[in-house]
Amino acid sequence: MTTMTPTPKSARPIWVNEQIDPSGLIYSCIACYNAEQAQACHDSFTQNLTAEQKAQGWVAQLRTVETWDDVPVNALKLS
Repeated sequence: MTTMTPTPKSARPIWVNEQIDPSGLIYSCIACYNAEQAQACHDSFTQNLTAEQKAQGWVAQLRTVETWDDVPVNALKLS
C-alpha cells in the first residue's frame, strides 16, 4: 500500500483568481504568490465580465490557499 506524503504549507499565501460560470464551473484560473499581481488580475477578470454575463451569474473570485495542491488543476501558475 502506498501512502501519500502531504504537501507542506507554503510560507506565503498563494493567490487564486477564478472566473466562475453560473453553474459553478471554473472558466479561467490564474494562481501566483504576488498579491499586487493577483489584485490586478482580479480587476481584469471583473472588468472583462460583460453586463450580460454578470446578469447570468458569472463571478470573478479572488482567494488564497496554503498549498499548490489546493489550486485548481486547470490554473495557469505564475512564478
